[in-house]
Amino acid sequence: MLLDRLSRRRERETRMAFISVTRLKPIGLLDLPPIALDTLRSRHQIERAPGFLGGYLATGPGPTLWTVTSWTNEAAIAAYRGSGAHARAMPRLSRTCSEASVTHWLAIDESLPNPEEAAERMRNGRTSRVRCPSPAHAAGDPWPDRIIPFRGPTLRPTTPG
Repeated sequence: MLLDRLSRRRERETRMAFISVTRLKPIGLLDLPPIALDTLRSRHQIERAPGFLGGYLATGPGPTLWTVTSWTNEAAIAAYRGSGAHARAMPRLSRTCSEASVTHWLAIDESLPNPEEAAERMRNGRTSRVRCPSPAHAAGDPWPDRIIPFRGPTLRPTTPG
């Protein structure tokens, strides 16, 4: 039994993963409640999504809201992104955020990057379209405040990855 567990752990540690990091900055404090509700609904969806390996939420000043997630492959995150609560939330984000950015990469294992690495990778990310962009966002800067977010709640899959 112990050998089986160690073997499964070693297999998990050697699988590659598709990492996704998102960063959102609401326009104002009144935009936080609907974003928080969308986050809660999306959290329930992500934890049940096929191919989701794990993740966490993070926050920065302003406030800025970050997600760091690990997936079995790019197709798994695309299926999540295009369905359910997440798909319904996406159009609202363009109206409620002054900054929205994303970055992705293929990692050599399933371990999640710490907030410092996630933020540094965001430097090479891309901005998403928002209706009322901040000047930095309009200039194409995906991480204008350069402040490392604080790690928050852990996201765990409820189905096998």
